[in-house]
Amino acid sequence: MPPTDPGARARATQQLRAASGSLSTAAITRIEADLPWFRRLSAEDRSWVAMIVQAGVKSFADWFADGGGADPEDEELVVSVFGQAPRALAGVIDLRQTVDLIKLTIDEVERNIAKLLEPEVAADVHAAVLRYGREVAFATAEVYARAAEVRGRWDARLEALVVDAVLRAETDESVLSRASAVGWAARGEVAVVVGTAPAEPPNGHSGVFDAVRRAAHERGMDALCAVQGHLLVVILGGVGMPEKDAAAVVGLFGDGPVVVGPVATDLSHAHISARVALGALRAAAGWPEAPRPVCAHDLLPERILAGDEGARTEAIEQVYRPLAESRGELVTTLSTYFANGAAIEATARALFVHANTVRYRLGQIGDLTGLTPSVPRDALVLQLALLLGRQAE
Repeated sequence: MPPTDPGARARATQQLRAASGSLSTAAITRIEADLPWFRRLSAEDRSWVAMIVQAGVKSFADWFADGGGADPEDEELVVSVFGQAPRALAGVIDLRQTVDLIKLTIDEVERNIAKLLEPEVAADVHAAVLRYGREVAFATAEVYARAAEVRGRWDARLEALVVDAVLRAETDESVLSRASAVGWAARGEVAVVVGTAPAEPPNGHSGVFDAVRRAAHERGMDALCAVQGHLLVVILGGVGMPEKDAAAVVGLFGDGPVVVGPVATDLSHAHISARVALGALRAAAGWPEAPRPVCAHDLLPERILAGDEGARTEAIEQVYRPLAESRGELVTTLSTYFANGAAIEATARALFVHANTVRYRLGQIGDLTGLTPSVPRDALVLQLALLLGRQAE
């Protein structure tokens, strides 16, 4: 409790104010000796920290003079201690380090009080120091909470701008810089995952975004998230196996299909993955039994039938062209195989070859395209590719 004798309080206040410079110097010397991270700061940042210490000691003298009854949530206490420091300093020293600063400063002030004050007020001032330290701790927590809130809103806006730029194929240097500012490490290849956004909670989708980032980081990946209309768009960096990597975040999407776009070399080319993924998502209704997540390539027939020009080109270049350029009889064999109801013996008779020759050629087709003609869904892709390839020629 503060001293009851007004004269003693006035003398104690005068002595504290007179000694505030020496107390600040002693505290800064102690901080420099005991905290290695403080010595690693730049000269400018060290000077700002020293200014905070000096403001804290001076503020204690003023607080004590006013009766030591400041409200822990009082704006004046926050301003008096931290008001002159740049907001960026909260990103240089973290909350734990700031608490260390407060503890050492309070400890150093306590050590020197007995030398400065009259014995009859020393105990009262000592109690006031402890209470002041507690209230500054509240003020510190408030400063960091506000900084985190502002930084969180700013980061969310930057992240949304980056995702929007990727979707619009406008990933220039400024966009890459923004991505870096929100933690994108630019490591490895990139894939875009799209699906329905979950129902929006009262506090927005920030919790979903945080969960996506945690799930991605557990697999050693980066993640950028945004909600576009009714869709949740996730950009994953450092992907190895796109479908398996996307499975780590698929549970955070809403109901319905979740599509993984093809792998892109880096964020500046992620718009290619995004465009394909969005086109595949629009066509995904044609395959209700599709796995979740599903690769856009696996939705090739649905995309072709939906009029996706990229899918038509993909079928020609990745399916038809390898067959046509490998051996002429592969295209003929495949066409005859489908014309004869996928019957190997009937195909062999139509081609005047042995049935094993047909089996060998079908195996070659599978090796070149990754599609097995005897599997119904693969057969659909192969038939569409044959049709489109012939039209293209």
